[in-house]
Amino acid sequence: MRRVENKVLLDIKNLKKYYPVRRGLFYKTVGWIKAVDDVSFFLSEGETLGLVGESGCGKTTLAKTILRLIEPDEGSIYFAGKDLTKLPLNRMRALRKDLQIIFQNPFNSLDPRFTVLRIIREGLLNFIPKKNGKEIIALSKKILKDVGLPKDSIDRYPHEFSGGQRQRISIARSLILNPKLLVLDEPVSSLDVSIQAQVLNLLHALQREFNLTYLFITHDLRVIEYISDKIAVMYLGKIVEIADTSQLYGHPVHPYTEALLSALPTLDPKEKKKRIILKGYPPSPINPPSGCRFHTRCIYAQKKCEVEEPKLILRDSRMVACHFPL
Repeated sequence: MRRVENKVLLDIKNLKKYYPVRRGLFYKTVGWIKAVDDVSFFLSEGETLGLVGESGCGKTTLAKTILRLIEPDEGSIYFAGKDLTKLPLNRMRALRKDLQIIFQNPFNSLDPRFTVLRIIREGLLNFIPKKNGKEIIALSKKILKDVGLPKDSIDRYPHEFSGGQRQRISIARSLILNPKLLVLDEPVSSLDVSIQAQVLNLLHALQREFNLTYLFITHDLRVIEYISDKIAVMYLGKIVEIADTSQLYGHPVHPYTEALLSALPTLDPKEKKKRIILKGYPPSPINPPSGCRFHTRCIYAQKKCEVEEPKLILRDSRMVACHFPL
């Protein structure tokens, strides 16, 4: 893992996104789904932050809220010093080229009616309309080469490519605008393991070449260990631990992080590893437990955990939200 000491590009402060639960004849609001609940973290230029957690914990909602594809309810999103939550739509649209997203399923995220050239040039036509046709074709061929696809791919359609190749097209579509931040939402989860490795290596190479900053979302602990400089662990709408990758995998201090990492298989048959089985299922985000949201499944929970919510604070060069860190 490389150390990144660059200036902060993305700074999230107390971000919240709640969804109303409506029932009855008059569609009355009876509760709220706290999908993202008071989340704070920062991301430096050229860095990769991995966001990991169980399905339904709010990872994708957080990513879409950061990009203002979903409007936040509270909090601030500082990107390159500007608070995106306070920008009018026309100024926000101008920043879109600097904030790009790659979705999970390349089979759904590419329009099957468009050629690769049309898919890639769409961003250029919207944000850099002064470029002529020859320049667009030249740029498109170059970016295809950068992502490992032949130049003649521009005249073909998405159905003519494999899953890994389609994801490379998605990456090329995002990179054509030379973005500063790339949000990757489970970008390799739908691919075979061997193809996953190729795409991850490509992302590493592209990050060095284009000085990209990544917010990498996944539930795969091996993938996030390989790609990330630091990792944020999310549980039921909240960040419970943030640490450098080697630090987190070497010694997790939040019980939830410890339980997640205990599920990883070991290659050494002599290594004795304690497997932690969490009790039950994650509570409903509509009615989360009082105090620490993890206390209903935590093997170390004490009375204080049931009544007092822990704050995400700095402990020994990492952030952790736990009354009794390991």
